[in-house]
Amino acid sequence: MSKLGNLGHRLHRGEISYDFVGRRKYWYGLSILITVAAIVGLAVNGLKQGIEFSGGAVFTTPKTSISVSDAQDRISGHTGGHNATIQKLGNGNLRIQISEISTDTSKQVQQEIAKDLGMTSSKIDAEIVGPSWGKEISQKALEGLIIFLVLVVAYLAIAFEWRMAVAALVALLHDLTITTGVYAIVGFEVTPGTVIGLLTILGYSLYDTVVVFDGLKEATKDITKQNRHTYSELANRSLNGTLVRSINTTVVALLPVGALLFIGGGILGAGMLNDIALALFVGLTAGAYSSIFIATPLVADLKEREPQMKALRKRVQARRAADTAKAAEAAARGETEGEDADRGEEDGPAAPAAAGVVGPRAQGPASASSTGARPARNQPASRGNRGRGRPSGKRR
Repeated sequence: MSKLGNLGHRLHRGEISYDFVGRRKYWYGLSILITVAAIVGLAVNGLKQGIEFSGGAVFTTPKTSISVSDAQDRISGHTGGHNATIQKLGNGNLRIQISEISTDTSKQVQQEIAKDLGMTSSKIDAEIVGPSWGKEISQKALEGLIIFLVLVVAYLAIAFEWRMAVAALVALLHDLTITTGVYAIVGFEVTPGTVIGLLTILGYSLYDTVVVFDGLKEATKDITKQNRHTYSELANRSLNGTLVRSINTTVVALLPVGALLFIGGGILGAGMLNDIALALFVGLTAGAYSSIFIATPLVADLKEREPQMKALRKRVQARRAADTAKAAEAAARGETEGEDADRGEEDGPAAPAAAGVVGPRAQGPASASSTGARPARNQPASRGNRGRGRPSGKRR
């Protein structure tokens, strides 16, 4: 954990970073691949609607030792011509769900199921949902989702800017598509708990995205007044600064949701928990991914299309080219000075005058080294011939 905390501090200070924005084409390709797979699964399998949306009946038996497969065989052909979904609950009860049957038919089916399972009809609890009520719930859920998305876009456009609002909307639709696709592939029923889970994960996804956008807005304030970094570079730095925070938030949220899904729904047999738990688990994971790999890179793409950002990129590139040229010139100058110094060391100190060659200041008696006498002082040259022959050489 200490290493993870140290990594987070280094990412926040900009000492290390990963180029998420620069490699955005890879993330776009991966997201498109996952989204296409989800859409294909949705088109092939379709969503399995619960009785709350399609209408039907749910029969709950008392505690019994009859297995799911055995119960399926016993009631086969006595479900009013519709498929029955049977679950074994944690307390030993059986939950039998039959969609799209009317109220009159459900009463007859209840009596036949009780007879097949060797129970009295009064001990089987029946919950009847009409199809009109299910359609009304579906319509209200869709209206609530549309209102939520509109309010989100309006808020982000006012608090930040329209480009960030567009990026956040794309990320939210990305999360919704993946979650519904997983639901279709796995075959879980869509219930009101599923709708609640979807709205919840949209809030989590939006939270991560807003955290990243807030840091991006602060980092790019007065960006056109400098010529050191482009918008994409500052966006990537801001994303790295909040990376560990987003990961920690997602992991902490996934732990209880995972327990709800795998322990509550899988081990304890609380099948009704699977609906909301699966939506939360898939949605939280997709939301964390989209806030890092989709939202911020998409904002950088949209901002880089602006004339001001294009001009800023040109200035940054020009400055870096000038700095590179100066560095190369300084390196070349240093190499030249180093070669001159090396050449001087190879030549050695200046050689003494050759024997027999006398310089202008070396004329006169032999040097002290050859005669042992004290060397004569060099007198300055006389001005003219007026003092010649006089002892002191001075003018009278």
